[in-house]
Amino acid sequence: MNLRHTAFAAAFRAITLTGADRWARGLGQGVGAVLMLHHVRPWAGLSFAPNRLLEVTPDWLADALQLVRDEGYDLVGMDEMAARITGPKRDRFAVALTFDDGYRDNVEHALPVLKRFAAPWTLYVTTGYADHAASLWWIEFEHAIRALDQVTLTIGGRIHDHDTRSPEGKQAAFDDIYWALRARPEAELRAAVARLAAQAGLDGPALTRQLCLGWDELRALKQEPSLTFGAHTMTHPMLAKHPVHVAQPEIVEAKYRVEFELGVPVEHLAYPVGDAGSAGPREFELARAAGFSTAVTTRPGHVFAAHAGHLTALPRVSLNGFHQNRAALKALLSGLPFVALNQGRKLDVG
Repeated sequence: MNLRHTAFAAAFRAITLTGADRWARGLGQGVGAVLMLHHVRPWAGLSFAPNRLLEVTPDWLADALQLVRDEGYDLVGMDEMAARITGPKRDRFAVALTFDDGYRDNVEHALPVLKRFAAPWTLYVTTGYADHAASLWWIEFEHAIRALDQVTLTIGGRIHDHDTRSPEGKQAAFDDIYWALRARPEAELRAAVARLAAQAGLDGPALTRQLCLGWDELRALKQEPSLTFGAHTMTHPMLAKHPVHVAQPEIVEAKYRVEFELGVPVEHLAYPVGDAGSAGPREFELARAAGFSTAVTTRPGHVFAAHAGHLTALPRVSLNGFHQNRAALKALLSGLPFVALNQGRKLDVG
């Protein structure tokens, strides 16, 4: 865990130890919180796991849902969350569960837990992953660094050279190169990761087949009454980095494709990566124009009644693999951490 997450952990503990997660709810708690998840699977105990923030264990998911019940909160789907944002004020806080990308472990490990709690959930499908064709570039990047003893890349004219024989060296390489690539055009990022993957002998399509649900598996999930299907674009691009003639079809065609393949209406969208550099006002309008009822970002925060006019720019609360404990979740559901992070603003839609 890096210094940033260590600081977050200390803040979460302080909020719960002082009881502020209860007595100060009125300061930060909104209508509800949309929880963001990716992988749910047993922890593999890896010494180098830079993407661990994107995975939680089934036991922790169960503990989190029990906490939601113990706190007297309602577990709702995204249709109901939208209704609560736009409708009359409710006495009870709402929590929605959303899963990005379409990973097989969501069915193998998350679904039994969700059934135990009768919890509604939304699965945002990336059509290219269901095709087993699009690249999970951040996972390929991790696997390549794990396999290589030396990583050298030139990014923006600067040479990034790392000895990656140790877990510490691998983490330093990931942190340095990941953020350097994120600052570049996405085509350059993906090309650099592809070069590293080839150097490491990785088979990217095989990795996608291994991790992601195919269309037949997704169709089998239609029988789950608590599941709502959403869209997560065609190829998982950082939309705001692309011209509108690229971004718009990624949004629109993903909706149509999921509807065609699964035979269900698709009302909800998740923006890939989802931060301010990946989804902004243009994308929010594209999602609205495409007919989505809601669209979720990864901007942190609760949803408020003020989001009624911004249903395609909803924030989420990450169920983060670095903070799998009740103190963290109690603090996050209180809304207090977001008062500081968002400088008191209820809306972050710019």
